[in-house]
Amino acid sequence: MVYRTGHFALLLIILEWIRPGLPSPLRPICDLRVLNHFVEEARDAEAAMRFCKEECSIAVPLTVPLSRVDFDVWEKKNTEEQAQEVQTGLWLLNTAMSSFGASITNSALHSHIDASVRNIASLKQVLRSLSIQDYVPTVGGTGETWTVSSASELFQVHINFLRGKVHLLLANAPVCQQNNR
Repeated sequence: MVYRTGHFALLLIILEWIRPGLPSPLRPICDLRVLNHFVEEARDAEAAMRFCKEECSIAVPLTVPLSRVDFDVWEKKNTEEQAQEVQTGLWLLNTAMSSFGASITNSALHSHIDASVRNIASLKQVLRSLSIQDYVPTVGGTGETWTVSSASELFQVHINFLRGKVHLLLANAPVCQQNNR
């Protein structure tokens, strides 16, 4: 089931890119239903991890982005600063998921982690479609972070980050605002 839904989201993104018969550049993906799909998959993964005890323990705490949004601070940032914060958060989540995935042997749980890593890559493609450049943080430039020590916490941060900062960035992307006028 995880593979089917993950492939569906990826298929939507690819079809949006190739648009048969149209030689136009990558069209912006402004439909928040794509993001909602990623949130649902993260919820499924978090639910699966909740019942996993010893096998899902994290030996070394993982660094993740702070998912809490201070709306006053967020709104004072320009789009580029917001995008860098989201890109940095996605990079941190990807790194944490990959590290955690390397320690898991259960194939069912591993499939949730793989799906989450693929979804993060797909989200980066969505951001590119909105003309948001890739950003990889430099050493010490990862912004506000905290650490998690359980798989459930990792996926809860993932969900909250998607529902918070990623949602705000996508909902207010300038290219999407122009399309709504």
